[in-house]
Order: sequence, then structure tokens, then C-alpha cells
Amino acid sequence: MHAATQAQPAERTSGEAMAAPRLTPTQLQVLRCVHSGLLNKQIAYELGMAEATVKVHMTAVMRKLNVRNRTQAAIAAGQFGW
Repeated sequence: MHAATQAQPAERTSGEAMAAPRLTPTQLQVLRCVHSGLLNKQIAYELGMAEATVKVHMTAVMRKLNVRNRTQAAIAAGQFGW
């Protein structure tokens, strides 16, 4: 019974909330905009950068969050409380 008690929290920890990946301040800003539903062009205008730069940041964010698309990134942002 003791082993089952120990296994349960370990499963929750690994499946539920891993340590939040480290994002740069700009990556966090871009992610917040994506979470708000803005398009890359709108994010670029909002943050005063080129649309291509937004795409570079989003690629890095998705890689760090280990997600495949913007929707998954936005969901992850909500889960991490960003």
C-alpha cells in the first residue's frame, strides 16, 4: 500500500505540472498575445516588431512548450498561469 501511495503523486507531478519552461520576456509577451487571440500581424503591430520576428518567437515558444500549434501554446499558457 505504501508503494501505491508513493506512485500516485509521482504520476500527478509528471502528467500534471512539470516545471514551467523558461521563456524570454519577449516570448512571454508574444505568448500572451496569442493567448488573447491575436494574429501574428496584430502581435507585430502591438509589440512594434516585424511579423517575421513574431514567427521566430512563436517557433521558439512552441518548441520550449513542446506543442505543435498556436492553440496548444495558448492552452499551455493558461495552464502555466501566463
